[in-house]
Amino acid sequence: MKILKKYKLFLGAIVIILMLYIFNKELGLKATSISIYSFKEMLFVIPPIFILLGLLDIWVPREIMTKYMGENSGIKGVVLSMILGSAAAGPLYGAFPIAAVFMKKGVKFTNILIFIGAWSTTKIPMFLFEISSLGAKFAVTRLLINIPGIIIIAHSLLLFISEEEIREIYKKSELI
Repeated sequence: MKILKKYKLFLGAIVIILMLYIFNKELGLKATSISIYSFKEMLFVIPPIFILLGLLDIWVPREIMTKYMGENSGIKGVVLSMILGSAAAGPLYGAFPIAAVFMKKGVKFTNILIFIGAWSTTKIPMFLFEISSLGAKFAVTRLLINIPGIIIIAHSLLLFISEEEIREIYKKSELI
């Protein structure tokens, strides 16, 4: 029974796709095809991320992470979070396991939010694509708006999240 409860969303999705297939075969096949494609994509993205996480966890001591990205890191932590997020590869769901390891290593909460924001909006490959497709003026303007926007949003979120909630988030990250 615990297994059914644990996988209820997955099983529910399968039931929905089966019902979709029964009522509209073409749409059901398309949904199945998209699901299989997404699953394959995850199989190629998730293992390298977890290997890198293991290496980060072992090779980088907590003291180093705290020094450069912890509570007293200042602008150095913000810049490093922005660089790490921008240089990252892969879809956004890859950022969250890394954020969990950052929490275990004592990284400041705002720096984690900045890292996730940078991962989602300031990736270097995306910037290069925008330059070639939309022009340098657009790409640079978007980047110059996004960088302070990410920092402002990260700090603004602290107004809505209590210290207790942040401690709870850090506590949950240790269970992973």
